This record gives sequence, structure tokens and C-alpha cells, in this order.
Amino acid sequence: MSQYVVDIQEIGLEQVAVAGGKGARLGELARIPGLRVPPGFCVTTAAFTRVVQGDPGIRARLDGLDRLGPDDAAAIREHSADVRRAIEDAAIPADLATAVERSLARHGADAAYAVRSSATAEDSEGASFAGQHDSYLHVAGRESLLRHVARCWASAFTERAVSYRLRRGVDHGQAQMAVVVQRMVVPHAAGVLFTADPVTSNRRVSCVEAVLGLGDALVSGQVDPDVFKVRDDRLVTAAVATKRVAVRASPSGGTRDEPVAADRQERPALTDAQVVELVRLGRRIEAHFGAPQDVEWCLGSGGFAIVQSRPITTLFPVPEAGDDEPHVYVSVGHQQMMTDPMRPLGLSLFQLTAMPRMYEAAGRLFVDVAPRLASPDSRAAVIDALGTSDPLIGDALRSVVDRGGLVPDAPAGGFAGPPPGGPPATGEPDPAVIGELVAATEASLAVLEREIRTHSGAALVDFVVADLAEGRERLFDPRSMPLIMAAMDASIWLNARMAEWLGETNAADVLTQSAPGNITSEMGLELLDVADAIRPHPEVVALLERVRDGDDAFLDELADVPGGPGARERIEAYLDRYGVRCVGEIDITRPRWRERPSTLVPLLVANVRNFAPGESRRRFQRGRQEAAAKERDLLERLRALPDGAQKAAETQRMIDRVRTFSGYREYPKFGLISRYALYKRALLEEAERQVDAGVLRERDDVFFLTMQELGEALRTGEVDDELLTERRRAFRSYGALTPPRVLTSEGEVFGGDYRRDDVPDGALVGLAVSGGTVEGRARVVLDMTDASLEAGDVLVTAFTDPSWSPLFVTAAALVTEVGGLMTHGAVVAREYGLPAVVGVEGATRRIRDGQRVRVHGTDGFVELLD
Repeated sequence: MSQYVVDIQEIGLEQVAVAGGKGARLGELARIPGLRVPPGFCVTTAAFTRVVQGDPGIRARLDGLDRLGPDDAAAIREHSADVRRAIEDAAIPADLATAVERSLARHGADAAYAVRSSATAEDSEGASFAGQHDSYLHVAGRESLLRHVARCWASAFTERAVSYRLRRGVDHGQAQMAVVVQRMVVPHAAGVLFTADPVTSNRRVSCVEAVLGLGDALVSGQVDPDVFKVRDDRLVTAAVATKRVAVRASPSGGTRDEPVAADRQERPALTDAQVVELVRLGRRIEAHFGAPQDVEWCLGSGGFAIVQSRPITTLFPVPEAGDDEPHVYVSVGHQQMMTDPMRPLGLSLFQLTAMPRMYEAAGRLFVDVAPRLASPDSRAAVIDALGTSDPLIGDALRSVVDRGGLVPDAPAGGFAGPPPGGPPATGEPDPAVIGELVAATEASLAVLEREIRTHSGAALVDFVVADLAEGRERLFDPRSMPLIMAAMDASIWLNARMAEWLGETNAADVLTQSAPGNITSEMGLELLDVADAIRPHPEVVALLERVRDGDDAFLDELADVPGGPGARERIEAYLDRYGVRCVGEIDITRPRWRERPSTLVPLLVANVRNFAPGESRRRFQRGRQEAAAKERDLLERLRALPDGAQKAAETQRMIDRVRTFSGYREYPKFGLISRYALYKRALLEEAERQVDAGVLRERDDVFFLTMQELGEALRTGEVDDELLTERRRAFRSYGALTPPRVLTSEGEVFGGDYRRDDVPDGALVGLAVSGGTVEGRARVVLDMTDASLEAGDVLVTAFTDPSWSPLFVTAAALVTEVGGLMTHGAVVAREYGLPAVVGVEGATRRIRDGQRVRVHGTDGFVELLD
């Protein structure tokens, strides 16, 4: 093996650093028996390094690239072009050129070649750089080949490659580029094979796209391909495109467009038998690499040749059940308002907390509802229950059942037990139970805080696992669910009866405004009171305006400014009560407000800027007055109806019920999160001791171990550093994946639909959860710390959990991608009188920041006004 040139047959996956991603994978493909890979060689990364890093002028230009921002398009265009020119003009050392010439002679000096870039970060499991670098076809002759090798090196710094690298956080100076040189195949047809359906994600369905001639026409979008789908060695669909042009190799080098004869334009590029043969090859490639593949192929006189294969990085992985039974997985994150990935410690702790068995994939949790869907006794119940939580999940599950064949029917009586969420409420609940449950939780937390301090090492982990039984008892207290269901049932009853009797839509939305006892609503209002304490002190306000996320020393700095000690006291008091909360709070590894109080500073400053003193009291009183006015109006109109006295009495009872019990909905989770905060504090203190003892490299290593693994590490004093490194890498990659609402064991994704035709053209459809209509400026917020809302703005975000509630006091309306009628954001929006539409698929992509929108909270859609 030469330092600068190596034959493809000598390369494998272990040599990505030498041959780049494409070269390494091509070498690996060449090792698969019976697979045809065009012969050739690879100009290694050592050659790239020698030319690029050995030139002081090029190195200086690379330093300039590192100072660019990912959105600075003009600067990227200018600087990247300068770098490319310098690389293309650089002299290729004589010994390097000789090594290339020798390999060229060995493979055929007079033949035509494909010259293809192969970056070391390309075609990896976590990110595909496909299309970011350049390739050239039908290159012939020594001088032309060397020139195109230099162009491939230069393509490491195209605009798209530089931008891609900046956004991915890849250092330009560390970029490495090999170049693959392969004998050209003169193809009859070419294209792409996906071993998993790229539309549905079904792993049992392969998709073949084929064009006449070279596949370059398909990649460039110049022609439409034939599309074939194959399942279990059987062609199931075929869509044949009209072929007016094909790309062929040009005798003078490069490629040219060639018209397709009229009698050939409507014929498929491949026969049915050829499609099935190709898919079988794809399955062998998939089995070799252990993951679904995106395969580039061409069909020449010698049969199919494989010219590239890379993992399909956009597929969401299928949870592993360890059997061959059919499974229908429902996303837990869409029900918990937390669709971001979780670290292993958070995943394991939440699984220990929850009742049903959960399955993990890409840092997310799922429950399998296939047995419930299979049984006629439980099918409707589970669909209705999960559809209440998220209507798109309900519709997706109906699609699974309607499809047939995915879930085998079980005999009646084959599954007993309630649907997820517990049994329905029965009877009239006693309001006094609320106080008893809250007192029991507070007492339990006090005991936990006292006793957890007496444990350390592996005994601490054992204590936490044992205490989770107490946490579950508090969370799933049999007296609790009837209270929550009482409010939900009353709300549903009110909306249905008022619509039937009075033509009043979503009446319960107003009736629940400023309902007492909602700890999440109170949390947002109390932050307004903290702002009132800060507002009179301009030096305090000025200091807070300078605070950035992560700058948590500001609490100590307050001691040195007029009014600062009092402001700190109010902030600390707020943190004492609510500091256990944070975005994604079901994941114990997320930083709590008490750990990172700077998270609250933008919200505090916005409250100071947007509101006058006393806003908390005025807002609560206004909501209570509007609810009371709505109650009087409804009862007066009902009494005028036939049987009006009875209808009014029934309605009064339901209004009293919804206002009495709706606030409690938020408390059980607050109790759980308070418990998590105590666990986390103790576990991190133990982690610091283990860092001092040399067991852990850093405190946060505990986040990448499950509870069981952490206990074992503390018992043995040993941790697998390679495991931690791999889990950190995997966690970073999970953030690029969007979890599906419903996923089958075949990998097929079901997203669900609202199936409505009563909305204006172009409007975004969602679920109406809080009535009213508001027009305003959309503020698309993906991170709460970046929120900058003004009064009248519409908050648009992916999901909200209780930690977002302080933002609701400023927003005029709410739009989310995830949510249901009784999720936290919906409950608080109703209590604040905030029009809200949730479950709007792709809202943060389809609504532009700053765009004017009209939110129809009563009817469940959003209009884009400009």
C-alpha cells in the first residue's frame, strides 16, 4: 500500500481516515461475495494533507474560513471560492503524481474514469455529506485525471460544504479529503436503491429509482425516474416516467444529453425481474452494513455494478423488542410534551417511574399498543384515550387498524385491562381529597430530602430506585385520577351540551379561566410579581439585561447594586418554590432553573418591559370575572329553554366541578419533578466525589449511564470510558432525528391527519384547545432562553411543558406542533384566556418568525396573513 494511492480492493471500513467515507465503503462493498464494484484506486487523505496543509497560503485562507458564521452567505461564497482557486492552482508534488500514474497504468491508462470526492466525515452513520462535494464522470488521460483530483480536493470547500460544516460544528482545518478513481461503467440504466421505503420508512419495502443512461441525470433532477417498490421479493408498485433525454458519456470527455427514441420513452428502464434482482443485492448490502442503505447502482453489459452505498440517516430507528412479533409503538414524548432526545440516565429513571413497559429508540421512549389494537375489547378504548392526548396519534392508530395486516386480530376477550392512563372516573369526587393528596406529597418530599442525604455510593442508587416506589404511589394514587377525570369529563360535557342547547362553541374554555389551585398557572403569574419587585430599581434591571444564558453569577452580582439584595431575595424565593422546573423536565439530566437561574432572566426582563405593576393580580381577576360572566350568561339563557331549570342546574354542577378540579391537573407532575430534583442533586454530589476518586472523568458522565449501570460502577469503581464516548456521540446524532407519533416494528411511520375540509385554503390545521381569535406577529421560538416576546405576539414553538408557562403571560396566542386537549400548554392557555391551537404539524417550519398570523383558537387553525 502506497502512502498516497491505494487500490479499492485493499480498503475497508476501518480505513475511513485514509480513504474517506465513500472510499472506505466502496472497499467494503468490494469484499461482499458476488457483488460487482467497478475497479479502481483511491488517492488518500495523506495526499490531500500534503498539498493543502503544506501550502502556507492555503492554510492562511483556511484560518479565515473558521471565523465565518454559518449564515454569512456572502462571506462564505467569497472566501470558499478563494480557497478552491488556491487548491486547484497548487502544484502536485512529482512523487505523488507518479504514484497516481502507476495506478492509472495498472487499471488502464486509456480508459475513462469517474473521479469522486471522499471526505472523512462523509457517509457516516450520524451524518451524510451526500451532495456536499464534487464528482466528475468520464475523465480520461493522466493530466485530466490529476486536474480533476485537485478539483475534488477543492470541493471540500464549496459553499455548500463550508456551510454544512459550519452548521455541523466541523472544523475546516480538520477537513480531510480522499479521492476515489474508478473505471467508468457504460450503463444501459442507472439510479438509486433505498433498502427501506424513504416515504413510509418501512424496512420491508425497498424503493428503486431508475433512469436511462448515467445516474447523474437523476441526482441533478434533470429527468424524472421510474419508481419501483418491492416487498418480500415481489414488485408491488411501478410508476414509469416519460424518458425524453438520457445522459451519456461523451467521447471527448465528460457527459452529454442524448434524446431518447420515441418508441423507448414510455418503456421502463428495468424489467420486473431486474428490479427484484437489484433489491436482493441491496438486502445483502444492508445485511453486511447492519443498517438500511441508500445504494447507487448502474446496469451495464456485465450486469449490476454498485458504485456507492451509505446509511439512510433520516430514518428513525425501530425500537428493539427482541422478537418477531408485530408491534405498534406510540411516542411517549408526544404525550409528555418532550420530543427531544433524553440521555440514558433520564431514560432509565423515567422508565422506572412509569407503569407500562417502554421501548427506547434514538433517545426517545415508546409504548407498544399492538395487543390492545388486536383485541376488539380494547381497540376503541385505546384509540380514544390516546386520541384525546393527541388527535394525530388517534388518527394514526385508526390508519394502522384500517390498513389491515399490521396487527393480527385477537379473539374477543383476548386482552383485559384499562387503556393507558388508568380507569375512568366514577362518582362525584370529594374536593377535600385535593388537599389531602397535596399534603401527602409535600410530607413525602420532606422525608425524601432528609433521608437521601444519609446515602452515598451504590447505596444511594439503591435508595433512589427504592424511593421511586413511593414516587409512583404519589403519582398514581387511586384517588388522584378521578379528580383529573372529573375536570376533563365536566369540560367535555359543558362543550357538548352548550353546543347542543345554545349553539355555544367551546364554552368550557372561558369557564376555566383563573381556576384556583393550578400550580403551573400560578408559576407564571408569580414571576410577574418578581418583576414588580425589580422594576423600581433601574440598576438591577440594567444588570439583568446584560445577563446571558449560563451566566449564573448574576445572583451574587446583585449584592453590589442598589436594590439588588431585595431583588435577589425575591428571585431566590421563586427558585425555592419553582426551581425544580425546566424545559424537558421529565429528563432528570436537563438543567433545572435552580441549577441555571439565568434561564429565567429574559422572562423577568420581558415582564418588566411589557407590564405595569400589579399585572398578576389584574390578570387573575380579569380571568375570574370573565369566567363568572360567562357562567351567568349561560345559566340565564338555559333557564329560558324548555326544561331550563333542570338544564341550568346540571350545567351549574358541571361548572362548579370544572373550576374545582381543573387546577389539580398540574400538581401530580409537579410532585414528581420535585422528587427528580432531589434525586439529581444527590446523584450529582456523588458524581463529584467519584470524579475526585478518579472513577469518572467529569461529573456529567453519570448522565450517560443507566441507573443500573451507575449502581454497578459505584460498586466496582470502574466505568467503561469507550461506552461513555459512544453514548455522547450517539446522543448528539439523535437531535437531528424527528420522532414519529406512531411507528411499527416494520419501521413504517404513521403521522395521522385531521381530515378536515372546513378550513380556508393555505391555513394550517391543528386542534382547538383554547377559544378566541387573535391576529399578531408570530415569534417562532425553539429555545426558551432565546424568547423575546412583546405584548400581542403569537408564540409558535414545537412543544411546551410547564416551564414555558411564564412566557404565556406575554403571548397573545399559542401555536405548537405537539399537544392535546389536556396537555399542560392547553390547560394553562385556557386558564390565562389565551387562544391556542396545538398539534399543528411543522408549525415552526411553515410559519416564519415575524410573519403576521391569525390564530383561530375556537376552530383549530392558523391563517398566514403575509
